[in-house]
Amino acid sequence: MSPTPLSKMGFILTTYILFFFFTFGFATLAYSANPQFATKTYIVQMDKSSMPHTFSNHLEWYSSKLKSVLSQTQTEESETESSRIIYNYETAFHGVAAKLTEDEAARLEREPGVVAIFPETKYELHTTRSPLFLGLETSRSTSANNLTLWSETLADHDVVVGVLDTGIWPESESFNDTGMRPIPSSWKGACEVGRGFTKRHCNKKIVGARVFYRGYEAAVGKIIEQNEFKSPRDQDGHGTHTAATVAGSPVRGANLLGYAYGTARGMAPGARIAAYKVCWIGGCFSSDILSAVDKAVSDGVNVLSISLGGGVSSYYRDSLSVAAFGAMEKGVFVSCSAGNAGPDPVSLTNVSPWITTVGASTMDRDFPASVRLGNGKRMTGVSLYKGRNVLSSKRQYPLVYLGGNSSSPDPRSLCLEGTMSPKLVSGKIVICDRGISPRVQKGQVVKRAGGVGMILTNTEANGEELVADCHLLPALAVGEKEGKELKRYVVTSKKATASLEFLGTRLGIRPSPVVAAFSSRGPNFLTLEILKPDLVAPGVNILAAWSEVIGPSSLPTDNRRVKFNILSGTSMSCPHVSGVAALIKAKHPQWSPAAIKSALMTTAYVHDNTLNPLQDASSDTSSSPYDHGAGHINPRKALDPGLVYDIAPQDYFDFLCTQKLTPTELGVFAKYSNRSCRRTLTSPGNLNYPAISVVFPEKTAVSSLSVRRTVTNVGPPNAKYHVMISPFKGASVKVEPEILNFTRKNQKLSYKITFTTKSRQTSPEFGGLVWKDGVHRVRSPIVITWLPPI
Repeated sequence: MSPTPLSKMGFILTTYILFFFFTFGFATLAYSANPQFATKTYIVQMDKSSMPHTFSNHLEWYSSKLKSVLSQTQTEESETESSRIIYNYETAFHGVAAKLTEDEAARLEREPGVVAIFPETKYELHTTRSPLFLGLETSRSTSANNLTLWSETLADHDVVVGVLDTGIWPESESFNDTGMRPIPSSWKGACEVGRGFTKRHCNKKIVGARVFYRGYEAAVGKIIEQNEFKSPRDQDGHGTHTAATVAGSPVRGANLLGYAYGTARGMAPGARIAAYKVCWIGGCFSSDILSAVDKAVSDGVNVLSISLGGGVSSYYRDSLSVAAFGAMEKGVFVSCSAGNAGPDPVSLTNVSPWITTVGASTMDRDFPASVRLGNGKRMTGVSLYKGRNVLSSKRQYPLVYLGGNSSSPDPRSLCLEGTMSPKLVSGKIVICDRGISPRVQKGQVVKRAGGVGMILTNTEANGEELVADCHLLPALAVGEKEGKELKRYVVTSKKATASLEFLGTRLGIRPSPVVAAFSSRGPNFLTLEILKPDLVAPGVNILAAWSEVIGPSSLPTDNRRVKFNILSGTSMSCPHVSGVAALIKAKHPQWSPAAIKSALMTTAYVHDNTLNPLQDASSDTSSSPYDHGAGHINPRKALDPGLVYDIAPQDYFDFLCTQKLTPTELGVFAKYSNRSCRRTLTSPGNLNYPAISVVFPEKTAVSSLSVRRTVTNVGPPNAKYHVMISPFKGASVKVEPEILNFTRKNQKLSYKITFTTKSRQTSPEFGGLVWKDGVHRVRSPIVITWLPPI
């Protein structure tokens, strides 16, 4: 069993080191230095209000600014400032994306009216049962009444969810618009056409489809090739899967090769979808993403679902963070995936407090497969394999592991391309260690070398977490413990043999949910006082719609074609939250993004279906708020949270004022209303966040600190809430007042929490605070951290 990440005093010091690595090493720039006159893409943020009256429009002014700094010696005399501009941003962000040399960028940054310059950054994608598991329908629901909850909450308010991803496969039944009302006149989006995508592909479900590729083409130095759709059509499948998870229409009989058979539907089946294609075969680039956010806000989306990330950098240096701030100011809820870099601590992306950061968890559905060894021992794993070459479960096949002594594995045990010798594996079942290359690709390597099957064993980092894959040959995955036992059997047996059996779909798995091992973890070391992730949602083995130009394994050699696929990743958990946010927005159209986020967080649960604390798949021990945030989403309760912690745009700006940013750096977020610091927020811990995280500085004496919160009554007008708080070993906690008496709806009341150190702890302590009125439980996770001596 791997040690818990918070169990040792050295953790915090290690985390500081990791923080600096992430901030300055992992996601600063995507490219190495170029020759003196070579250009690359920069995002130039402008102060819109500074435009001189001599210019008729902002683009004319931006072009003039570029012209003033263009190098005297250019590679092409015909190149102008206009040809250098890739995008013009004008809604959630103001400025342009332009091709500049490093020297030109440096000179432009000094020009009046230029707020900031962001180098192009590369982002990566974070890659049926869930509505029932989340309580959005009953086990007796039919496709005819699957819309019940949506119908109850919709009223007269249309909700549009913008999905930034790889595009959409419009022919999928998940995007059927039968029974939907006409598109509201307030929608300003467009249906852009291109290869394989025409106006008819948009409908009352897919109300918008746009494509963004100029940043990608500038970054890779070539136009998008003919074998890739230069249109909103999804060639990858990822975007179709996330869009269907958010708001897919009910589809009976959905399945992947017979697995997970049932009715597939999105979280908010009555919501509209606007697809913004920002990701290509070569990746996703910040200038394209920023343009998509800008357009989406201008189009009129209510929710943005963004299942991608690019590492961690300071708030003011992260272009997606800045764009999300602009979207939040316009009333748009932004949900982003936390990343798949777990279980390492400090592995989160998208950590800004105005973004809802989503981790991944399991459901109560599994796809078991078993291994029967020649010595009679049976082990259980998971698989989505279904093909003609099914091995006989009654016959034993030779079993081989090329790693030899498992304490010092041979590189061949990773089953990488070029490492498999047919002489060693032909006709045999091969044991492969998980890691480095994609899991399904390992099976392809084994198959090409003549292997008849594969058993994929988890590493220590993956623990006992089992992620099912649609393999190209008979194959399954087993946990770390079973993997070690398998290898011992092969090493100690002269004629090791095994058989494989695939057992279909199983429901009612206990315990569930469990935090996925791959789900990225906190703390948020940009600001320890802002707990991240915010919450977790289903992200393991999720069934949803798929692109029909690529096989379910996503490998080029996979000639199978399916309408639905099963994927895992925080990319899958993010759209679950986006869809539930759309449900809340439909019921409460006037709520701010912060109020919606609060409803999601304060109603989240922290116990599984065995009534025990949520478990961590990587360690087989209880997870902490650094793993699951406020807990697992509970959609029905989130629709009626009782109280919410609201945060206005100016409050977020005041939070930034506590982050020791310079006036220039703060200016990145002050673009709309020329905001200034009110100095009313004395510390970041006093931001009205639904989670409470306090940090004691390094001291030897007993010390106290207080934080304040304000709750808004969104339940019955007359309500009395009593407080409950968990005990802590290292500190005493006092809440004042202990009772909140509300006499009207939307009334705001404040309270203070005082923490007094009793004994300094070497690792953070976790607990919770709950306000109860007999109907509602409004829960906030609490983290207390004692900084070590420096």
